[in-house]
Amino acid sequence: MRLEFKIDYKTYGFDSNSFEDISIPLKFNSEQPNAFGVPKATSKAFEYGPVSGDTRKGGSCNFEEIHLIPHCNGTHTECIGHITHHRYSIQKQLKDTFIPATLITIDPKQALSSEDSYRPDIKAGDHFITAGSLKQRLSSSSKSFLKALIIRTEPNALSKLHRSYSNERAAFFSLEAMKFISDLGVEHLLVDLPSVDRSNDEGKLSTHHIYWNMKQGSHEVSQDSYLYKSITEMIYVPDTIRDGNYLLNLQIASFVSDASPSRPLIFPIEELTQVLKD
Repeated sequence: MRLEFKIDYKTYGFDSNSFEDISIPLKFNSEQPNAFGVPKATSKAFEYGPVSGDTRKGGSCNFEEIHLIPHCNGTHTECIGHITHHRYSIQKQLKDTFIPATLITIDPKQALSSEDSYRPDIKAGDHFITAGSLKQRLSSSSKSFLKALIIRTEPNALSKLHRSYSNERAAFFSLEAMKFISDLGVEHLLVDLPSVDRSNDEGKLSTHHIYWNMKQGSHEVSQDSYLYKSITEMIYVPDTIRDGNYLLNLQIASFVSDASPSRPLIFPIEELTQVLKD
């Protein structure tokens, strides 16, 4: 189905049947991305007495018991409830359906060679996304398509589809980089990293706090906190998808939880006409 939408006096079109899925399919009991060394996501046929949830074992239909940790077992979307005492739910906090989005590719820099900072202090071997890299890549981007920002990091190896991040150090965001993203007004941040913070960060989650505009070290929101912003981690954007503007459909399970497995879809768009101002 061909659809049109208007942003800032311009009309754009997209095909609802033409999209790119930038989630990582979660293969239960098989290869899958993993953060913090938690158990893998697993599934098994439910069995209770003579009842079997496996047609191969005589059951009338298949129904499985699933175990997963959304924050660690693959592509997931989280809300401010990830760092608050109050149990905010992604099912309630995610308000947007079709979201103007910009995709960029970034090469994380050696942290010790950068002027940017982090809390706790950076270490030898740390790599992070800097404010300077973001400013350079977004210098010609349309503000209208920065409601969502999708970041693909280099190198973009296929191993991201099943990488264990407990065995290697992943890149993360500097404090200045996240402040720049927040100042841009980004409401939905999507990254191919296990976390926007360093995995071993003494539990500070410094850039999470910046993104949601919360006081460092606090688990309480203020009237200035960004309740409806989301972060999606562990996506994968193939090299065949070009940097540029898209329409994002961020699909989640209706979990009453701070995070849910998710399936972000991006739709290529084209500019059709410029609408005259009244």
